[in-house]
Amino acid sequence: MKRALNYSPQAADLLDAGKIEFDLYKTTEWPSMIADAQRQRPAYAHFPFLAGRDDIGKVGFERVEAALAETGTPYINTHIAPRAADFGIDMFAETPALTERYTQAMLRDIAALTERYGADKVILENANYDPNYDIPIAIIRPALITRMVRETGCGFLLDLGHARMSAVYFGMDVIDYLEQLPLEALRELHVAGTRYSEDERRLVDHYPMTDDDWTLVDWALRKIAAGEMSQPWVVALEYGGAGPTFAWRSDPVVIERDMKHLSTVLAEAHLVDMK
Repeated sequence: MKRALNYSPQAADLLDAGKIEFDLYKTTEWPSMIADAQRQRPAYAHFPFLAGRDDIGKVGFERVEAALAETGTPYINTHIAPRAADFGIDMFAETPALTERYTQAMLRDIAALTERYGADKVILENANYDPNYDIPIAIIRPALITRMVRETGCGFLLDLGHARMSAVYFGMDVIDYLEQLPLEALRELHVAGTRYSEDERRLVDHYPMTDDDWTLVDWALRKIAAGEMSQPWVVALEYGGAGPTFAWRSDPVVIERDMKHLSTVLAEAHLVDMK
Protein backbone atom coordinates (compact mmCIF):
# COMPACT_ATOMS: atom_id res chain seq x y z
CA MET A 1 0.00 0.00 0.00
CA LYS A 2 1.41 3.36 -1.03
CA ARG A 3 1.36 6.67 0.83
CA ALA A 4 0.20 9.77 -1.01
CA LEU A 5 -0.07 13.46 -0.18
CA ASN A 6 -1.92 16.30 -1.86
CA TYR A 7 0.52 18.26 -4.00
CA SER A 8 1.27 21.74 -2.69
CA PRO A 9 4.28 24.05 -2.96
CA GLN A 10 4.64 23.73 0.81
CA ALA A 11 4.79 19.93 0.59
CA ALA A 12 7.39 20.26 -2.17
CA ASP A 13 9.56 22.45 0.07
CA LEU A 14 9.27 19.97 2.94
CA LEU A 15 10.22 17.09 0.67
CA ASP A 16 13.23 19.00 -0.68
CA ALA A 17 14.32 19.66 2.90
CA GLY A 18 14.05 15.98 3.80
CA LYS A 19 11.40 16.65 6.45
CA ILE A 20 8.74 14.30 5.06
CA GLU A 21 8.64 11.12 3.00
CA PHE A 22 5.92 9.46 0.96
CA ASP A 23 5.48 7.53 -2.29
CA LEU A 24 3.17 9.57 -4.50
CA TYR A 25 1.66 12.98 -4.94
CA LYS A 26 -2.09 13.14 -5.38
CA THR A 27 -2.90 15.79 -7.99
CA THR A 28 -5.75 17.05 -10.10
CA GLU A 29 -5.84 16.17 -13.78
CA TRP A 30 -4.26 19.56 -14.59
CA PRO A 31 -1.11 19.03 -16.71
CA SER A 32 0.76 21.83 -14.94
CA MET A 33 0.19 20.35 -11.48
CA ILE A 34 1.13 16.88 -12.66
CA ALA A 35 4.35 18.25 -14.15
CA ASP A 36 5.23 20.16 -10.97
CA ALA A 37 4.57 17.13 -8.79
CA GLN A 38 6.49 14.69 -10.97
CA ARG A 39 9.66 16.72 -10.63
CA GLN A 40 9.90 15.17 -7.17
CA ARG A 41 7.72 12.07 -6.97
CA PRO A 42 5.39 10.02 -9.16
CA ALA A 43 1.87 11.42 -9.20
CA TYR A 44 -1.60 10.03 -9.61
CA ALA A 45 -4.59 11.98 -10.84
CA HIS A 46 -7.83 12.53 -8.94
CA PHE A 47 -10.67 13.51 -11.27
CA PRO A 48 -13.47 16.00 -10.45
CA PHE A 49 -16.39 13.89 -11.70
CA LEU A 50 -19.71 14.04 -9.84
CA ALA A 51 -21.92 11.16 -10.96
CA GLY A 52 -25.50 12.27 -11.50
CA ARG A 53 -24.59 15.72 -12.87
CA ASP A 54 -23.81 14.76 -16.47
CA ASP A 55 -20.43 16.47 -16.10
CA ILE A 56 -17.98 14.15 -17.83
CA GLY A 57 -17.82 16.51 -20.80
CA LYS A 58 -16.48 19.31 -18.59
CA VAL A 59 -13.20 17.41 -18.40
CA GLY A 60 -13.52 15.21 -21.46
CA PHE A 61 -12.09 11.80 -22.19
CA GLU A 62 -9.12 13.26 -24.04
CA ARG A 63 -7.94 15.05 -20.90
CA VAL A 64 -8.64 12.01 -18.74
CA GLU A 65 -6.62 9.78 -20.99
CA ALA A 66 -3.75 12.25 -21.17
CA ALA A 67 -3.58 12.27 -17.37
CA LEU A 68 -3.77 8.47 -17.22
CA ALA A 69 -0.97 8.13 -19.75
CA GLU A 70 1.23 10.69 -18.00
CA THR A 71 0.79 9.29 -14.49
CA GLY A 72 -0.17 5.64 -14.77
CA THR A 73 -3.14 6.29 -12.48
CA PRO A 74 -4.79 2.86 -12.01
CA TYR A 75 -8.39 4.01 -11.47
CA ILE A 76 -10.82 6.63 -12.74
CA ASN A 77 -12.69 8.05 -9.76
CA THR A 78 -16.05 9.74 -9.49
CA HIS A 79 -17.99 11.02 -6.51
CA ILE A 80 -21.56 9.79 -6.36
CA ALA A 81 -23.05 13.25 -6.01
CA PRO A 82 -26.04 14.46 -8.05
CA ARG A 83 -27.36 18.00 -7.52
CA ALA A 84 -30.84 18.28 -6.01
CA ALA A 85 -31.65 21.44 -7.98
CA ASP A 86 -31.20 19.53 -11.25
CA PHE A 87 -34.24 17.51 -10.22
CA GLY A 88 -36.22 20.52 -9.07
CA ILE A 89 -36.33 19.42 -5.46
CA ASP A 90 -34.91 20.29 -2.06
CA MET A 91 -31.80 18.35 -1.01
CA PHE A 92 -33.53 17.24 2.21
CA ALA A 93 -36.50 15.66 0.44
CA GLU A 94 -36.48 11.85 0.59
CA THR A 95 -38.91 9.51 -1.09
CA PRO A 96 -38.32 6.17 -2.83
CA ALA A 97 -39.30 7.72 -6.18
CA LEU A 98 -36.82 10.60 -5.83
CA THR A 99 -34.06 8.26 -4.73
CA GLU A 100 -34.64 6.14 -7.82
CA ARG A 101 -34.39 9.21 -10.05
CA TYR A 102 -31.04 10.14 -8.51
CA THR A 103 -29.88 6.56 -8.80
CA GLN A 104 -30.69 6.28 -12.49
CA ALA A 105 -28.88 9.57 -13.20
CA MET A 106 -25.80 8.33 -11.36
CA LEU A 107 -25.91 4.97 -13.11
CA ARG A 108 -25.95 6.70 -16.50
CA ASP A 109 -22.85 8.73 -15.69
CA ILE A 110 -21.04 5.75 -14.19
CA ALA A 111 -21.93 3.63 -17.23
CA ALA A 112 -20.23 6.19 -19.48
CA LEU A 113 -17.01 5.50 -17.56
CA THR A 114 -17.36 1.73 -17.19
CA GLU A 115 -18.24 1.22 -20.85
CA ARG A 116 -15.03 2.98 -21.83
CA TYR A 117 -12.63 1.73 -19.15
CA GLY A 118 -14.28 -1.29 -17.52
CA ALA A 119 -15.94 -1.46 -14.12
CA ASP A 120 -12.74 -2.82 -12.59
CA LYS A 121 -11.00 0.48 -13.44
CA VAL A 122 -13.66 2.81 -11.99
CA ILE A 123 -14.00 3.69 -8.30
CA LEU A 124 -16.90 5.44 -6.61
CA GLU A 125 -16.25 7.89 -3.77
CA ASN A 126 -18.68 8.48 -0.93
CA ALA A 127 -19.85 12.08 -0.84
CA ASN A 128 -20.49 14.04 2.35
CA TYR A 129 -23.13 16.24 3.89
CA ASP A 130 -22.48 19.69 2.42
CA PRO A 131 -25.32 22.06 1.49
CA ASN A 132 -22.91 24.02 -0.71
CA TYR A 133 -22.84 21.08 -3.13
CA ASP A 134 -26.62 20.54 -2.93
CA ILE A 135 -26.18 16.76 -2.69
CA PRO A 136 -29.46 15.07 -1.71
CA ILE A 137 -29.16 13.52 1.73
CA ALA A 138 -30.45 10.23 0.34
CA ILE A 139 -27.16 9.94 -1.57
CA ILE A 140 -25.00 9.95 1.56
CA ARG A 141 -26.88 7.13 3.27
CA PRO A 142 -24.72 4.00 3.52
CA ALA A 143 -27.33 1.77 1.90
CA LEU A 144 -27.37 3.79 -1.31
CA ILE A 145 -23.59 4.08 -1.46
CA THR A 146 -23.38 0.31 -1.07
CA ARG A 147 -26.03 -0.25 -3.72
CA MET A 148 -24.17 1.92 -6.23
CA VAL A 149 -20.88 0.07 -5.75
CA ARG A 150 -22.40 -3.41 -5.88
CA GLU A 151 -24.83 -2.72 -8.73
CA THR A 152 -22.16 -1.20 -10.98
CA GLY A 153 -19.39 -3.64 -10.08
CA CYS A 154 -17.05 -0.70 -9.49
CA GLY A 155 -14.53 -0.36 -6.70
CA PHE A 156 -14.99 1.85 -3.65
CA LEU A 157 -13.01 4.96 -2.71
CA LEU A 158 -13.58 5.50 1.00
CA ASP A 159 -13.13 9.04 2.22
CA LEU A 160 -13.03 8.82 6.02
CA GLY A 161 -13.60 12.55 6.47
CA HIS A 162 -16.67 12.44 4.26
CA ALA A 163 -18.01 9.47 6.21
CA ARG A 164 -17.54 11.28 9.52
CA MET A 165 -19.30 14.41 8.24
CA SER A 166 -22.26 12.40 6.98
CA ALA A 167 -22.55 10.23 10.08
CA VAL A 168 -22.53 13.26 12.37
CA TYR A 169 -25.26 14.89 10.28
CA PHE A 170 -27.44 11.78 10.62
CA GLY A 171 -26.69 11.50 14.34
CA MET A 172 -25.08 8.10 13.79
CA ASP A 173 -22.05 6.58 15.43
CA VAL A 174 -19.31 7.02 12.83
CA ILE A 175 -18.07 3.43 13.10
CA ASP A 176 -21.63 2.13 12.67
CA TYR A 177 -21.91 4.28 9.53
CA LEU A 178 -18.60 2.98 8.19
CA GLU A 179 -19.48 -0.65 8.87
CA GLN A 180 -22.48 -0.33 6.54
CA LEU A 181 -20.34 0.72 3.55
CA PRO A 182 -19.05 -1.71 0.86
CA LEU A 183 -15.69 -2.26 2.52
CA GLU A 184 -15.06 -5.46 0.59
CA ALA A 185 -14.71 -3.35 -2.56
CA LEU A 186 -12.22 -0.82 -1.13
CA ARG A 187 -9.59 0.30 -3.66
CA GLU A 188 -8.45 3.71 -2.35
CA LEU A 189 -8.52 5.41 1.06
CA HIS A 190 -8.61 9.15 1.75
CA VAL A 191 -7.70 10.70 5.09
CA ALA A 192 -8.63 14.29 5.91
CA GLY A 193 -8.96 16.37 9.04
CA THR A 194 -12.37 17.72 10.01
CA ARG A 195 -13.50 20.56 12.24
CA TYR A 196 -16.76 22.20 13.22
CA SER A 197 -17.54 25.45 11.40
CA GLU A 198 -19.60 27.86 13.49
CA ASP A 199 -20.50 29.80 10.34
CA GLU A 200 -21.83 26.75 8.50
CA ARG A 201 -22.98 24.90 11.63
CA ARG A 202 -21.54 21.62 10.40
CA LEU A 203 -18.32 19.69 10.07
CA VAL A 204 -16.00 20.74 7.23
CA ASP A 205 -12.93 18.93 5.95
CA HIS A 206 -9.42 19.32 4.51
CA TYR A 207 -8.10 20.69 7.79
CA PRO A 208 -5.46 19.45 10.25
CA MET A 209 -6.14 15.97 11.59
CA THR A 210 -7.77 15.73 15.02
CA ASP A 211 -7.81 12.89 17.53
CA ASP A 212 -11.28 11.93 16.28
CA ASP A 213 -9.96 11.75 12.71
CA TRP A 214 -6.99 9.61 13.72
CA THR A 215 -9.34 7.26 15.56
CA LEU A 216 -11.04 6.51 12.24
CA VAL A 217 -7.70 5.94 10.52
CA ASP A 218 -6.69 3.51 13.26
CA TRP A 219 -10.01 1.67 12.87
CA ALA A 220 -9.55 1.37 9.10
CA LEU A 221 -5.97 0.14 9.36
CA ARG A 222 -6.93 -2.49 11.93
CA LYS A 223 -9.69 -3.72 9.62
CA ILE A 224 -7.32 -3.87 6.66
CA ALA A 225 -4.57 -5.62 8.62
CA ALA A 226 -7.09 -8.19 9.88
CA GLY A 227 -8.36 -8.89 6.37
CA GLU A 228 -11.81 -7.55 7.26
CA MET A 229 -11.58 -4.82 4.63
CA SER A 230 -9.87 -4.91 1.24
CA GLN A 231 -6.39 -3.41 1.19
CA PRO A 232 -6.40 -0.25 -0.94
CA TRP A 233 -3.63 0.48 -3.39
CA VAL A 234 -3.02 3.89 -1.78
CA VAL A 235 -3.91 5.93 1.29
CA ALA A 236 -3.86 9.67 0.63
CA LEU A 237 -3.58 12.50 3.12
CA GLU A 238 -5.84 15.22 1.75
CA TYR A 239 -4.40 18.36 3.27
CA GLY A 240 -2.87 21.19 1.28
CA GLY A 241 -3.08 22.18 -2.34
CA ALA A 242 -2.13 24.72 -4.98
CA GLY A 243 -3.70 28.10 -5.65
CA PRO A 244 -5.53 30.64 -3.47
CA THR A 245 -8.29 28.24 -2.40
CA PHE A 246 -5.78 26.04 -0.60
CA ALA A 247 -3.00 28.50 0.24
CA TRP A 248 -4.33 29.10 3.75
CA ARG A 249 -4.87 25.36 4.25
CA SER A 250 -1.34 24.32 3.36
CA ASP A 251 0.48 24.99 6.62
CA PRO A 252 3.88 23.26 6.41
CA VAL A 253 3.83 22.53 10.15
CA VAL A 254 0.56 20.62 9.70
CA ILE A 255 1.75 18.81 6.58
CA GLU A 256 4.93 17.64 8.31
CA ARG A 257 3.18 16.54 11.49
CA ASP A 258 0.27 14.74 9.84
CA MET A 259 2.30 13.06 7.09
CA LYS A 260 4.81 11.75 9.63
CA HIS A 261 2.03 10.45 11.85
CA LEU A 262 0.30 8.74 8.92
CA SER A 263 3.56 7.03 7.97
CA THR A 264 4.04 5.90 11.56
CA VAL A 265 0.59 4.34 11.98
CA LEU A 266 0.88 2.62 8.60
CA ALA A 267 4.22 1.13 9.60
CA GLU A 268 2.87 0.04 12.98
CA ALA A 269 0.04 -1.74 11.18
CA HIS A 270 2.66 -3.43 8.94
CA LEU A 271 0.96 -1.98 5.87
CA VAL A 272 3.84 0.06 4.49
CA ASP A 273 7.62 0.16 4.86
CA MET A 274 9.09 3.28 6.46
CA LYS A 275 11.74 5.05 4.41
